[in-house]
Amino acid sequence: MTKEMKKELENLGQKVLQDIEKKENPSIEIPIRALSNVIFDKKAGQLTLGDKTAKRYYFNVAHAKKFMQTLMVASFSKQLIDQKIHASIRDMYYNLKRTLPNSDENTFDEQSESDPIIVDLEVAIDVLREQLHLTTDRKGIVAGNVKIQDRGDIIDWSKLGSGGWSIPSTVDEVDFKKVDAEFVLVVEKNAGFERLHEDKFWQKHNCILIGTGGQPSRGTRLLIQRLNDEHKLPVYVFCDSDSYGFYIYSVIKSGSISLAHVSDRISTPSARYLGLTVSDIYEYDLKKAAIKAKDVDIKRAKELLNYEWFKKNPRWQKEINLLIEKGIKAEIEALSHRGLKFMSEEYLPEKIKKKDFLD
Repeated sequence: MTKEMKKELENLGQKVLQDIEKKENPSIEIPIRALSNVIFDKKAGQLTLGDKTAKRYYFNVAHAKKFMQTLMVASFSKQLIDQKIHASIRDMYYNLKRTLPNSDENTFDEQSESDPIIVDLEVAIDVLREQLHLTTDRKGIVAGNVKIQDRGDIIDWSKLGSGGWSIPSTVDEVDFKKVDAEFVLVVEKNAGFERLHEDKFWQKHNCILIGTGGQPSRGTRLLIQRLNDEHKLPVYVFCDSDSYGFYIYSVIKSGSISLAHVSDRISTPSARYLGLTVSDIYEYDLKKAAIKAKDVDIKRAKELLNYEWFKKNPRWQKEINLLIEKGIKAEIEALSHRGLKFMSEEYLPEKIKKKDFLD
């Protein structure tokens, strides 16, 4: 894989050199990352980029700086691969930030300039930034009866105490040595993960427990996909009963607009929603623990009604419309209203036994 990444970067450089040799305006072709070029592939069940592209030219006042920045990031990535090291996207920003000779112009003024260039490079050569050895802060935790090899070290996810394994962005480099589980349970909230981990839910139900800490990172989404794809483990998603919890599920399942170019590599179309639902608020007598939905929650819910994967499912339409009609929502911690172990000993086992999932 490393050789392939290096070759893609070299091809990008060679193409620019060929333009120069032909005395043509050097250019880089980049797929357009905009809503107008994002489509939902119904067969794959994923968001993906369309075929619209734009060219970034060197001899164009509007393009010149970004053209330079793109090549700088590509060159930096090749150096990382050659040296067999990794760098954070923050490290890259500072490493490349400088003032151009005989000018007051900086290569990058803020990291908000360099981050989108990384994504441009991703879509231009069709790779993940992690494969370019560019990393981000760790986010997400996991526990389960699994052994992995990570940069030469064998790590046992079942023997990491109360903390669990902190999920890196470079999950593609992890080698699974042993996976003993029947399913993967993805929990939106760290508090939910902590409750289930302390109650040894993953041991009692032979599953892999993943906490996303809110919107899942790319590394976490890739880990979920790998466990589903390579080890054929069903994936169940457990989120708050609100517009944002539903959206987090949709991101895990079908991808997001901003990352449509890598949906096929980090989304899990077969993932199923386990809870919490608006119906559960009434089914499990959680009304006193429910929260009044804000106007922004209702607005977001109405937007979700038009998402392709929610639109086609009558049960999802029912749940989202219930949120709008009743004007209430609930966090997964609301289950503690029925007792601190109600989530791990009654709610989740009952849901899983009944196969009470939403697709």
